[in-house]
Amino acid sequence: MTLGYSQLNSLKLLHKGKVRDIYDIDENSMLIVTTDRISAFDVIMSEPIPLKGQILNNISKFWFNKLEKIVPNHILKIDPLDFVDSSEKDQIKNRSVVVKKLKPIPIEAIVRGYLIGSAWKEYKDKQSICNINLPQGLQLSEKLPEPIFTPSSKAGLGEHDENISLLECENLIGKKISEELNRISILLYESAYIYAYSKGIIIADTKFEFGLDNENKIYIMDEILTPDSSRFWPKESYQIGISPPSYDKQFVRDWLESTDWNKNFPPPKLPKNIISKTSEKYQDVFFKLTEKTNL
Repeated sequence: MTLGYSQLNSLKLLHKGKVRDIYDIDENSMLIVTTDRISAFDVIMSEPIPLKGQILNNISKFWFNKLEKIVPNHILKIDPLDFVDSSEKDQIKNRSVVVKKLKPIPIEAIVRGYLIGSAWKEYKDKQSICNINLPQGLQLSEKLPEPIFTPSSKAGLGEHDENISLLECENLIGKKISEELNRISILLYESAYIYAYSKGIIIADTKFEFGLDNENKIYIMDEILTPDSSRFWPKESYQIGISPPSYDKQFVRDWLESTDWNKNFPPPKLPKNIISKTSEKYQDVFFKLTEKTNL
C-alpha cells in the first residue's frame, strides 16, 4: 500500500516530519514509520511516491548494518509489528523500525565529494564552500580534491536549512562534538563511496544526522545514504561540466525548477509521469546497491 500519512491509535504520536512519523513506545524507545511522502526545497509535496518509504527504510537498514563499525546506530533489533494493533500492521510493515531514544544534535552533517547544487553556486560566487577555500578552475560536477564536511543548521518543518561554517558549527554544538562529527562523517562517506562505486554508483554528496545518549555517546540516526539524503549518479553517464542524471529526488527538484513555483507552500501538483519515474529511480538504486531482488 502507498502511505501518505500513518494513523496508529495504539501508540502516541510524537512527531510528523517531512517523511517520517514517530511514535512513542516507552522511555527508551520509539517507532519510526517511513511514509511515501516526498519533500523538495523543504516543502512536502502533495502526492506520495509509491514504494518510496519501504525503499528508504530498507536501504537505511542496509547501510546501518554495513557501517556500524564506524559509528553505532539507533536501531534496536526489535520487531515493530509487536507494538501495534493487528489492524494497523499493514501501515508499518516493511517501512518501520524501533529505535533508541537519543538527544538529536541540531545540525545536518553534510559531506560533499563533488561540486554540485548549492555548493556549485557558492563556489562560483566565492571560490569556497562554507568558508572552506577550494582550488581555482573547478567545473560543475567535478570531483573535489578530497571530501569536505559542510554542516547546515537544522530548520523546522516548512523552513529552510542554512549552510554554516565550521566555526559556527563549533559554536552551536561545541568544538569536541563538531570535530568528532566531521571525522565520523568523512569516514562514513569514504567507506560508502568505495562500495557504491563498485556497484556503478557515484555518491556525489550526502547528509547524516546524529544524536547523543545519556552518556553523551554519539549515534547515527534517522536515515543514512538514501536517495532522499544523498545525490546518487550512475557512473557510466558521469561527465564533468554537466549536471548528471540521478537516482534520487533531484529528478523531482529539476522538474520543480522548470516551473514558476516560488519554493513556498503550497507546492505544484506532481504529474503522474514524474511520480512513476521517481519511484523507478528509487527502486533502481536500491536493487543496485543492495543486490537484492525484492523489497
